[in-house]
Amino acid sequence: MNTQTAKFKVRLGLFTAGGLALFVAAVFVIGKQKNLFDPVFKLTTTFYNVSGLQVGSNIRFSGINVGTVDNITIVNDTTVRVDMLIKQSVRRFIKADCEAGIGSSGIIGDRVLIITQGSNDAPLPKDGDHIASKEPVETDAIMASVKVTANNAAIISDQLADILTKINSGNGTLGRLIQDSTLAENINQTIVSLRKSSKGLNENMNAAKDNFLLKGYFDKKKRAVQKEKDDAVEKKADEQKVIQKEEKKEEKAARKEKDNADKKNEEEQKVIKKEEKAAQKVQDDNEK
Repeated sequence: MNTQTAKFKVRLGLFTAGGLALFVAAVFVIGKQKNLFDPVFKLTTTFYNVSGLQVGSNIRFSGINVGTVDNITIVNDTTVRVDMLIKQSVRRFIKADCEAGIGSSGIIGDRVLIITQGSNDAPLPKDGDHIASKEPVETDAIMASVKVTANNAAIISDQLADILTKINSGNGTLGRLIQDSTLAENINQTIVSLRKSSKGLNENMNAAKDNFLLKGYFDKKKRAVQKEKDDAVEKKADEQKVIQKEEKKEEKAARKEKDNADKKNEEEQKVIKKEEKAAQKVQDDNEK
């Protein structure tokens, strides 16, 4: 009886110790999630739609978990208030002009609140301050847009497949051109005929030039072309002569103007010398 009682007490003690250990672990985990053991400060923001964000969701800044969502309250039909608890140790990095946004921890992961970086010269927020937010993009809207794009791509693919099928079966002009060898041969023969016709036309033109009945016409046309060339050359030569004549005229005028200036300067020098001579004579008379 004493042995059974001792075993029962041991089991009871182990059960109690295990329960206490689980309780302490739960308190530690919950406290860590709720930042009960770290000094925190509070910020708030508002959204039109929180898009699945929940109380206890992580708050990230620069990709690091820095706090948790403390409370979510519906203010009115267009505003939802989100209260945040953020670690005091990162307060110096968060600025008053930071913005809050809602993202996910993965492609289909839990929702998280993301705080963007602010400007360096912005002040630090105070406890309980409100920061701006930007509305999240709904996954349903993205999926709807992707679905529309996929449907359009499917329609285009079906149309291309239909066109290629018709071409391969020889339907339409392009299909007949690709599939019908006779049509392709006819096109080749037409091109060859055009080349022959062009060659024959050139030969006929050369023969017509040598024909005595048409030789006068072609000679006259040739002389007219040559005359146009000669007239153009003569006109250019006349223009060049006019230019040279104008240049000589301008050069002659410039030379004449220079001669007049030199003559005037010479006369002024004579007058100056005459005045100096008269002044010298007056001075000599005064000295006598």
